[in-house]
Amino acid sequence: MNRRPARTRPRATMRTRTLPSTLAALSAIPLALTACGTGVTSDPSNSQGPEETVEVANCGRKLTFDTTPENVVGMMPSQTEMLIRLGLQDSLVGQAQTDVSTLPEDIAEKAAEVPVLSTDAPPAREDLLATAPDLVVSPTEYEFTAEQGFASIDQLNENGAQAYVATGGCADRRNTAEVTDVLADITDLGAIMRVPEEAEELSTEAEDRLSAVDEAIGGSQRPSVAQVYVEGESLSAIGAGVEADIIKRAGGDNVFDPEAPEFAEFFAAEINPEEITSRNPEAIVFGVSGPAQEEKTREYLQSTFPDVAAVENDALIAVSQADLHPGTLGNIGAVETIAEELHPGAF
Repeated sequence: MNRRPARTRPRATMRTRTLPSTLAALSAIPLALTACGTGVTSDPSNSQGPEETVEVANCGRKLTFDTTPENVVGMMPSQTEMLIRLGLQDSLVGQAQTDVSTLPEDIAEKAAEVPVLSTDAPPAREDLLATAPDLVVSPTEYEFTAEQGFASIDQLNENGAQAYVATGGCADRRNTAEVTDVLADITDLGAIMRVPEEAEELSTEAEDRLSAVDEAIGGSQRPSVAQVYVEGESLSAIGAGVEADIIKRAGGDNVFDPEAPEFAEFFAAEINPEEITSRNPEAIVFGVSGPAQEEKTREYLQSTFPDVAAVENDALIAVSQADLHPGTLGNIGAVETIAEELHPGAF
């Protein structure tokens, strides 16, 4: 990437406004204690080794599985993909929010017969419970908000199901989540579903991909990066969460400080355009839901920030919004995509 040195400008004071609806939906998530990890405890009454009791700490809750779940629901395509890559497609009785992102071609074929419970939002309480699940796997706790008409975790428990939330999507982990949190999810789900070998293989592949990026960009100069989300004329800065860690792992320095008050309780904050202009990032990363939104966002950024280095250098990097969600293998793909754009000579 050819860049000229960034100009120094006075830094504006951050002024936040109401978050756009797409991001604001997640801001309603209640805080909860977070913990994650897997433990296997022998059950003396169970003579079958493979069916030893598995205990997993997840979002401050202890999940206990005496037997392997048989009816599993993926609450987002990212979770459905992970379950299928673990070889669990025969256990899936439902997939949700299917329009949020497109499954990879090899996964889409295997998911073709899995019932769709919802398309652009979490499934209604009745629709989810009708599948008689014993395990529901979700990217965040938002999918269990009873006030939105979704089945709460307590309601699932009352109906014989347990909920596993992606480690990076646990409420009080959301702002400090890291890309490697997905490795904990792979390990946990591998233990719960009694497929440890498949989990180890998938985890090793993920670690190898991250290591390859680390090796390629090691010692490279880190360009300044602003990560934004544009919805209509609303502009939000991403300053924390797994989204910010993706920028860090890709070899960029976020111009927004995750320790700033604006990001104390939520990973994003709506901003005025001058917040980008004053920081003059060398690259801008933005999440999109598809080609149409990408084109609109590029036009907005180019017309709003013509003198910002990122626009002048054509360093506007689009990433699938779905790859920025917690608990998805897409996080690793996002690191790879952004790293290749920030450090083209390293790949």
